[in-house]
Amino acid sequence: MTEAGWGDAASPEINWRTSAALKNVPRGDSELAEVTSLEGAVRAWLALDPAHRDGAVLTPEHALLIDGVLMDEVHGAGISALAERLPGAALATSDASPELDDAG
Repeated sequence: MTEAGWGDAASPEINWRTSAALKNVPRGDSELAEVTSLEGAVRAWLALDPAHRDGAVLTPEHALLIDGVLMDEVHGAGISALAERLPGAALATSDASPELDDAG
């Protein structure tokens, strides 16, 4: 009989497609919350300048278990920890950049 593997109990696999709102960030003349996927919200947070990152609040549809802490609202360092776990995060920080060939 085989044993089921559920990943790291302190930080189970993240469902990046779940809904999330990124609040307290400027959107034109107002500070409306943007509702998108968790992945989209974290990537939008990465695009913010440091002052707006500090004030941003990410609210996932369901609480997240990260490093043994259950979070239903995520701020600064917590969003940064999520960013490190983004799909393709290692590629995004790589020094290698793709080069276009003659076709495109």
